[in-house]
Amino acid sequence: MEKQMTLGVIIGNRDFFPDRLVADARKEILEVLRKSNIKAILLEESQSKLGGVETFHDAQKCAELFKRHRDEIMGILVVLPNFGDERGVAETLKLAQLNVPVLVQAYPDDLDKLDVARRRDSWCGKISVCNNLYQFGIKYTLTTKHVVHPSDPSFIEDLKNFAAVCRVVKGLRNVRIGAIGARPGGFNTVRYSEKILQRHGISVVTADLSEILGHANKLSKDDKVVKEHLEKINNYAPSGNTPSEAMIQIAKLDVVLNDFMRDNSLDANAIQCWTSLQQNFGCNVCTTMSMMSENMLPSACEVDVTGTLTMYAMQLASGSPSALVDWNNNYAADEEKCVLFHCGNWAKSFLPDIQISNAPILGTTVGVENTYGALDGRTPAMPLTYGRISTDDTRGVIKAYFGEGELTDDPLNTFGNRAVAKINNLQGLMQYVCKNGFEHHVVMNASKTAGVLKEAFENYMGWEIYQH
Repeated sequence: MEKQMTLGVIIGNRDFFPDRLVADARKEILEVLRKSNIKAILLEESQSKLGGVETFHDAQKCAELFKRHRDEIMGILVVLPNFGDERGVAETLKLAQLNVPVLVQAYPDDLDKLDVARRRDSWCGKISVCNNLYQFGIKYTLTTKHVVHPSDPSFIEDLKNFAAVCRVVKGLRNVRIGAIGARPGGFNTVRYSEKILQRHGISVVTADLSEILGHANKLSKDDKVVKEHLEKINNYAPSGNTPSEAMIQIAKLDVVLNDFMRDNSLDANAIQCWTSLQQNFGCNVCTTMSMMSENMLPSACEVDVTGTLTMYAMQLASGSPSALVDWNNNYAADEEKCVLFHCGNWAKSFLPDIQISNAPILGTTVGVENTYGALDGRTPAMPLTYGRISTDDTRGVIKAYFGEGELTDDPLNTFGNRAVAKINNLQGLMQYVCKNGFEHHVVMNASKTAGVLKEAFENYMGWEIYQH
């Protein structure tokens, strides 16, 4: 079951509207949150009039409550059962200083209940609340419908997407990425700025590849920890024709890389691969990268730090693993399809026919016998969200593009990790990628979460976003 999320809840109230609306809304919203596996932090009914926020005194009480729970609150839900006090919501958020995403919901009126005793005027009140949030410089998210009942399917979907936005924002403001080895000389494309990332809360922890290989070389096939990791690898994927000596090398590297991740409390990593590992250690690291990505510790090759950052962001949005891929080939004459490819480091979720193999292209220069550890497998039809985060160093900004499409079952006769993607106006997308200097690496996730990523990055992180 997905881990429970905690939201702070502000129920707005205004004294000349019926209080019963606040009491009803409290019960309704708490039930919806319970069914969505969301824990609510809100004022008790005894702490203010029915637990609503109306006066500045109420705002102070609610802000203090939120402050006590600041480590667990990932977002704020504003509920307007009536017009609400336009200042109360903004004052609460200003005093609490949580700096988390905010979702504003307002109740619809019934045509037969527009008398003084039963009217809400939330349609108007929501505009006033948002106006105050805007004045205060507080970022907020809107529901799809301007007014909507909490039981409406569109609000349930809005709530689900908002929870994903909260996960992405919190995750990215605290993420720690390992950069293992130097960027390969032939990959200028994956240059990035550590300083720009750090300004946005994204930390990069570096390690020299020689240190990793040095530690791995000190291990023996008889070491208990190597045997344990070898068993884990064999349980993860069939070894196919991979020699036992290569499997031991893969296991040794797996031990050291996992230790590095744990010792540095890392959330993701990017590893130097082409071609130092093959020449100096005699194997590919793809299998370990796949296992990490499958276990929600995204791993990218070629020290592509912003690539693995994108993998992590998509994982936070969807709750499922991501994969780093190349925009690699046209698909015959179909202008809306292309081939996605990599030597073989995709998470197992994308590879039902997974098998440990070698990397034939890389093998032409370093010897195929030194490339075992790459995975072979074809990704079947599934939903697709694709995209890429990049630092634009000369302009000092972080930018990204995202979109949605489909992975298809179209025939594809090649090796490595491979998929066929169908994307509307693919030619226009490639024009955008090339004109704006994005990398040849892109990230795929089996979800439809481009809207979540756009909201998180553009609205709350302040990045430049293009949604295709």
